[in-house]
Amino acid sequence: MRSRPVILHLDLDAFFTAVEQLHKPSLRGKPVVVGGVGGRGVVSTASYEARAFGVHSAMPTAEARRRCPNAAYLAPRFEAYRDASVRVMDLARALTPLVEQVSIDEAYLDLTPSHPDATVESVTAVVEDLRARIHAATGLTASVGAGTSKLVAKIHSDLAKPDGSLVVPPGEEAERLAPMSVRAVPGVGPATAARLAAHGVSTVGRLAGLELDEAVALLGKAHGTQLHAFARGVDDREVVTERAAKSVSAETTFPADVTDRVTLGRHVRDLTTRVGARLRDDGLSGRTVVLKVRRHDFSTLTRSTTLDQPTHDDAVVVRHAERLLGGLDVSNGLRLIGVGVSGLSLYSQPDLLDGLLDEPVAPVRTAVDDFDRPDAGGTPDPSPTADVEVVEVVEAPEPAPGRPTWRPGQDVEHAEHGRGWVQGSGVGRVTIRFEGPDTEVGRIRTLADDDPDLSPADPPVWHGGRGDGAAQAV
Repeated sequence: MRSRPVILHLDLDAFFTAVEQLHKPSLRGKPVVVGGVGGRGVVSTASYEARAFGVHSAMPTAEARRRCPNAAYLAPRFEAYRDASVRVMDLARALTPLVEQVSIDEAYLDLTPSHPDATVESVTAVVEDLRARIHAATGLTASVGAGTSKLVAKIHSDLAKPDGSLVVPPGEEAERLAPMSVRAVPGVGPATAARLAAHGVSTVGRLAGLELDEAVALLGKAHGTQLHAFARGVDDREVVTERAAKSVSAETTFPADVTDRVTLGRHVRDLTTRVGARLRDDGLSGRTVVLKVRRHDFSTLTRSTTLDQPTHDDAVVVRHAERLLGGLDVSNGLRLIGVGVSGLSLYSQPDLLDGLLDEPVAPVRTAVDDFDRPDAGGTPDPSPTADVEVVEVVEAPEPAPGRPTWRPGQDVEHAEHGRGWVQGSGVGRVTIRFEGPDTEVGRIRTLADDDPDLSPADPPVWHGGRGDGAAQAV
């Protein structure tokens, strides 16, 4: 165990909605929800103003609208989020070379190279300086926890939210953790918590007080051993600067259940194009093709097949994904379909015979997917920094043949009125608010949705409120 509080966990506050509020002055201080905007959508992120109404991530958008009907419901703008994330992570890497980015909005930092003699006081100063730099450079707020381990840093960054920091002095880890709910420990989901509660263990201190063999008997050897150590504040995991995603996937949620195999096949091809592009951009190939579907009754299934050689070729992935789809009964309709590639490596060695033979492919694994149950069965990896799936979720828009599709929150530009974003669209009209991150609250105009002067635009850039951004209010 480390003797100095050199491990930081950096977490951007309500990241997606914070970027939206930053880019859209009219939404600042108001409830904002980012996610699927259709009837089958799911909340990705809710602003703190929306959370006050009980809206939270993974909630169906329909339920969120009932709880908070006056919120702004926006489709995700992944490019904008990636741009902001890059600026933040660059600031983190300027502080220390040991940065482990675990998602688009969070990372672990190890200050050992730059602050080998760190104290609570010096780390506190470093943390506050980093948070100030992030806000000055991006307009976003970050919460940071610091301590002798990833475990302690992660838990205390959550406790510091929003826009705060907590540094735990060495030697106080177990004392700080003891009164917390066992759910505070990474790897303890609803099922594990219920199992522990049935044996009178509801706090981290009670879990730490068990004998190791008791924890193993309750939770299994690997899971029980790891969680018992975590409960005592013991965590020697290193900050790993290179982290490979274990899979790349893309999903589409339909506005209505789909039974037509031709339509489903078209979506499989579209999703494969997204997955293949990301694989090639990252120089990756994968051996396992995965098809994920969510049925009319909300049950989720995955089917997969493993290839002899890794690939990033769209045609190969499509062929196997379509075969997997052909083995499923879709007569009652699907509400979601996804395509993924896993078993990733940094090279591609195509099978020279692939495509010349047309033998049936048998899935090597058939399983009910547990994406919707974070603590379902098996022996989950309790590590909060375990390799994570890179997923791009795309909600299929309502069909509108012959007319352009404008998504709520989408960046646009008009030849006369300048830059702005879509507030809503329908019945041949689109409503735009013309404003940007460095402007005052902008005016609203309603235009024909096929106005030739209106076009999609790249995300705006925040310049610190100086009014010199590309987006100007009209």
